[in-house]
Amino acid sequence: MSVRNTVPRRPAAKAGPALRHGKYPFVTAFLVVPVGLFALFVVSPYVQAIYISLTDWTGLTAGQTFVGFDNYVRLLHDDQFLIALRNNGILLVVVPAVTVLLGLFLASMLNVGRRGRSGIEGVRGSSVYKVVYFFPMVLSVAVVGVLFKYVFAPTEAGGILNGVLTAVGLDALAKPWLGDPTFAFWVVVVVMIWAFAGFYVVLFSAAMQSIPKEIYEAALLDGAARFHTFRHVTLPLVWDTVQVGWVYLAIQAMDAFALVQIMLGISGGPSREGDVLGLALYRSAFNSYRFGYASAIGVVLLLLTLVVAVVFMRAARRERVELS
Repeated sequence: MSVRNTVPRRPAAKAGPALRHGKYPFVTAFLVVPVGLFALFVVSPYVQAIYISLTDWTGLTAGQTFVGFDNYVRLLHDDQFLIALRNNGILLVVVPAVTVLLGLFLASMLNVGRRGRSGIEGVRGSSVYKVVYFFPMVLSVAVVGVLFKYVFAPTEAGGILNGVLTAVGLDALAKPWLGDPTFAFWVVVVVMIWAFAGFYVVLFSAAMQSIPKEIYEAALLDGAARFHTFRHVTLPLVWDTVQVGWVYLAIQAMDAFALVQIMLGISGGPSREGDVLGLALYRSAFNSYRFGYASAIGVVLLLLTLVVAVVFMRAARRERVELS
């Protein structure tokens, strides 16, 4: 028997009361500055916005009259606010769902799309595709908005999409996409999905690369179809990444102000059918000078974002799958 096993281990010494008492001032000294800065620059503006939402402040005067929840009651009877809220709800559901599904499909093709000589691998040219898919993330929102504004412009204004449709003999499908209340908002939805999908393709690809290829080989030998392999192997093993990406996408979808403003204008498009909460907030504050009312919209947007994040995190919670 080795000496290591025969020598009794000495119990670990416990920290004395003086040492435990002395660590709290040490920890507090390191936390007081960052916590103070966080409270000053992050928490304080939220508190101010909540208070301003309870006033009738115009943003141009020093005085503020407390009106209680009048601004919130007015929101419930504002048809334009309800349209913006509906559109944000559509963005909240459609953009994350389509983007995540598209990202998972493309990432799966780029990593385990075929069986090569060395085993399961991605489709040919997968490294090039990753760069192409990620390219929209290099462009700013302003560039994306201006680019697709010309793509979906009317034929008379040189719209690229209508020009292509006309060139191939599909003149009947040419429409004033951004000038039609039926299509304007959905065009923005499509552009948002195009802009976001590439990042999540790369994100999910990174997660899939950590999955041992032997698992796919075993599933293939067992006769598992491609869809069942994706559902029962790939998805459970990358679920944590999907969960984080879904929540982040939901928050991004709530902030559609820049893209809508560039593509549809400050009014939110024809008949204001493409309006979103961020745009309604901007108009109320800087066009109508109703900062109290605009702050109420901002508080609603804040609460909606928090609720969405919590609900998505809890709804997507599941047992963690670990590889041994």
